[in-house]
Amino acid sequence: MCGIAGLQIAKPSGDGSAVRCMLDMLHHRGPDDRGQARIGPWHIGMVRLAILDPAHGRQPMRSSDGRWLLVMNGEIYNFLRLRESLISSGVVFRTRTDTEVLVELIARRGVLGTLDAIEGMFAFAAVDTQSSELWLVRDRFG
Repeated sequence: MCGIAGLQIAKPSGDGSAVRCMLDMLHHRGPDDRGQARIGPWHIGMVRLAILDPAHGRQPMRSSDGRWLLVMNGEIYNFLRLRESLISSGVVFRTRTDTEVLVELIARRGVLGTLDAIEGMFAFAAVDTQSSELWLVRDRFG
């Protein structure tokens, strides 16, 4: 059971210490890995159990076009089928994670289009760097 934390930081000099403290409190939910990133006013982070591609599945993960920054919890059940579809459209993957499939799908379909395509148990935070919007999403049963 992973954990996600984040906040909007108004001043450009914010160092992320508040998010580090939040992640410290969530450590028991994901002792295998942790990461955080700041993009614009948004600072997001996560702790996780490293199940899929633990060596390369570091989060937060950025889309290949640089527009989206994502942290996620859970599992996308149909990610292999979606991955194959993205590969056939020219996407080159760096990892074997469902997280990378999710962020690349969002980059191509947007968040709402992605939600129509994915099946699984999940929660995620996605930052759109072009619009400076934060999307907080959970599966239908979450």
